[in-house]
Amino acid sequence: MWKVKSPVEFPMEMRYRPILESLVPPDPMSQFHLKRGSPDEEFPDLCRNSTWMGRILTPAMYRRQFNRCTHSGVIFDDVIRPGLEEPGDRSGPASVGCVAGDAQSYILFCDFFDRVIEAYHEHKITSQTPESDFNYDNLKGGDDLDRSYAVRCDVSVVRGVEDFCFPTHCSRGERRQLLMLARRALQRLEDEELPGRLLLLEELNQEQQRELNLSSPTSSQLRIGVARDWPDARAIWMSEDGSLVIWVNLDDHLRLVSTQEDANIAEAFKRICINLQKLEEYYRELRHPFIWKQQLGWVASSPADVGTGLRIRVHLKLQHLPKHKRLQDVLKRLRICMDRTESSALYVVSNAATIGLSEVELTQLVVDGVKLLIAMEKRLEVDRDIDELVPTQK
Repeated sequence: MWKVKSPVEFPMEMRYRPILESLVPPDPMSQFHLKRGSPDEEFPDLCRNSTWMGRILTPAMYRRQFNRCTHSGVIFDDVIRPGLEEPGDRSGPASVGCVAGDAQSYILFCDFFDRVIEAYHEHKITSQTPESDFNYDNLKGGDDLDRSYAVRCDVSVVRGVEDFCFPTHCSRGERRQLLMLARRALQRLEDEELPGRLLLLEELNQEQQRELNLSSPTSSQLRIGVARDWPDARAIWMSEDGSLVIWVNLDDHLRLVSTQEDANIAEAFKRICINLQKLEEYYRELRHPFIWKQQLGWVASSPADVGTGLRIRVHLKLQHLPKHKRLQDVLKRLRICMDRTESSALYVVSNAATIGLSEVELTQLVVDGVKLLIAMEKRLEVDRDIDELVPTQK
């Protein structure tokens, strides 16, 4: 239940406190007087929507979610707004098309979120708690990729912080508190063994932002609220050698990115494991642990990141394989995806899902997949067939 606290600087309000507190509603939704029609009148037009939200949402499901509201004020229309602003293109991969305003959204709107997560990640949600494994010694290979093809790699992980709304819904005060927590946690990281520096975006000029590969918020980010009050309380922490970068309040509460210019996935993954676990301990001591849900694992604002929040990306030089008729079948069997870059011969290979496997297993999936893609490319270079290399469905 919400409580109304009388400001100290306005003692005159003390006399009205019993009346004010009697007006606090037991249901947060009853606090709002939104001028909305019935669920059927408010149901969005999804005819040309190619996101997973657009494919899954039905009038019956919309009616069930319509009058629900989290304690921080997130309603269902807030959840589906990204998919309405960016309906997607049927020719490309489908995005989730939705976002959680706070951690409670995953519980209150689970009827919707669980189906989106299952469709996007191709993983059935059960009562079983997802496994987590940060023992980087369990990874086999990853430091032996053929440098003639593997150009560079990065491993990133996203985390949400307990007791704070996610970026689309958080207030300026919350965002500034998150920055304060990050300062304290990152200072401890520096004091122990990883020297670095915290850079506030509002203090960087355009040239400095370009050097850090920072771009202005997209129109979509502005419309859905991720970039509200930009660049207030946004920051980037960078290690002295530049191998580890931590984004604070950019697209989520925290995002760690470990980069290796020699495409050594094992080293990039090890760096993430070590420093993420340290930060997890620091935040727990600050009484704001990372958000964990029993059936989903680690959660952040996007359903695309639930489970582990882990993304392993490898830049590959490929000329023949991208044109092969069986490429999409191979990628699906390997459970990885491949995207174009600005260079015609350079592609980014990454894990397709973040839930259903542990951190080590997901990284192993990408390592093995990249090795197989390189082996296929070598065969195609000498006009040999790749059919015998095509794996069975993983």
